[in-house]
Amino acid sequence: MNASTHPLIKKWKSLATQNNTHLCVGLDPDITKLPTGYKHSTAGIEAFLCDIVDLTYEHCIAYKPNISFFEAYGIDGLNVLKNVIDHINKRIPVILDAKRGDIGNTSAMQAKFIFDYFNADATTLHPYMGLDSLDPFFNYKDKYHFVLGLTSNPGSVDFEEQTMKNNQTLSDFVINTLSKWNNTYQNIGVVVGATENKLAQVRAIDPNLLFLIPGVGSQGGSYTDAVKNGKNNNDLALINCSRSILYCAEFKTDMKVKVPNAIKNITNNL
Repeated sequence: MNASTHPLIKKWKSLATQNNTHLCVGLDPDITKLPTGYKHSTAGIEAFLCDIVDLTYEHCIAYKPNISFFEAYGIDGLNVLKNVIDHINKRIPVILDAKRGDIGNTSAMQAKFIFDYFNADATTLHPYMGLDSLDPFFNYKDKYHFVLGLTSNPGSVDFEEQTMKNNQTLSDFVINTLSKWNNTYQNIGVVVGATENKLAQVRAIDPNLLFLIPGVGSQGGSYTDAVKNGKNNNDLALINCSRSILYCAEFKTDMKVKVPNAIKNITNNL
């Protein structure tokens, strides 16, 4: 399979043209932040997220539910996640943000959970344990796999930005390695934070790799800059924004106006 002919790349390119955006909407439910009008329960979370999907699916090209925000509510929370993915109903690809990666047998079970049970289209992975921990995911050929490259949290300086003996940072080494692996698998992307000044520099490592770029909106990153510096040779980037969209309205009755307006303010109509 050629990277440019991967079914998800074709889907994302089509949606980017159709919806005129590179936006990925993060679905990170916090029961304490639900707009007035939703019950403070897992049923309220589900109703809220389904409404968010219905208000945003024509304005984005991906959804990224973070599994931890659902796990926090136990089995009921995971049932909400399943129901929300079912509600999206393949209209827009779903990246299940799970940050997995373990010894091969364990990763195989993690991949089965994410792709076979939840029917997600893509996920996020840790690279630290090496190829044998990621191969069970990569072998889901029709899925996409975003591996942590350079994150935007303060702790990125502890490991990711450390300079190695060849004057290359650890994150640059990881991304170079992912680039080589992608020549074989053709379904590997990279997570690169939008609030890092290094986005353009990291982009230069491989102009073809697809970037999932968190950090826009409440975290301070610029959507415009992320698109400019992060898109690849397919003119694609996935720019994630969560809180600025999810919690832009204080009341349920305001969401039909405030959610589209929040998206417009974030994307500047690009």
